[in-house]
Amino acid sequence: MTLLYINACVRPQSRTKILADYVVAQLSPQSISFLDLDKCNLKYADNAFLQKRGTLIATHQFDHPMFAYAREFASADNIVIAAPYWDFSFPALLKMYIENVNVVNIVFKYSSTGEIVPLCRAENLYYVTTKGGYNSDDYGFKYIEALCKRLYGIKNVFLIEAEGLDIQGNNANEILQQACKKADEIIK
Repeated sequence: MTLLYINACVRPQSRTKILADYVVAQLSPQSISFLDLDKCNLKYADNAFLQKRGTLIATHQFDHPMFAYAREFASADNIVIAAPYWDFSFPALLKMYIENVNVVNIVFKYSSTGEIVPLCRAENLYYVTTKGGYNSDDYGFKYIEALCKRLYGIKNVFLIEAEGLDIQGNNANEILQQACKKADEIIK
């Protein structure tokens, strides 16, 4: 089993990454591909990016380095995303990564009638996040879940979260321990 571990945490002592590291250890993959998005050379989708991508797709040059992230994503057996909860969503770095991944004829294709046909191999995606407070409006997870189910064909999308870590009087370590127990239940 190959696991793609996508880290969108930028803080060195990120609690989200601590929780995601735990999840990865419980999955016991045979091989791990670790992407630290803060250190990747991601390109945002400006006009030049889109023109280059369009030309490469039109000429069927899917082995081009520009598509390395998409190929890696499509071929993973399981995926873990570590994304802290920021402003009802996730860091912009993760959105840039997604824009690099969403490549027609690698991650998905269109049928002759225009319907989306998913091409990803993964059956499971684990979205790991931590929140300083409590908030049910997690548009980041909802966005990732929609991409997985409608575009990528990833059937099982799991939310593993720890909330209330910065609330005065809460024990952040205890909350993280409880999140680890919930992760164990999900993984089994």
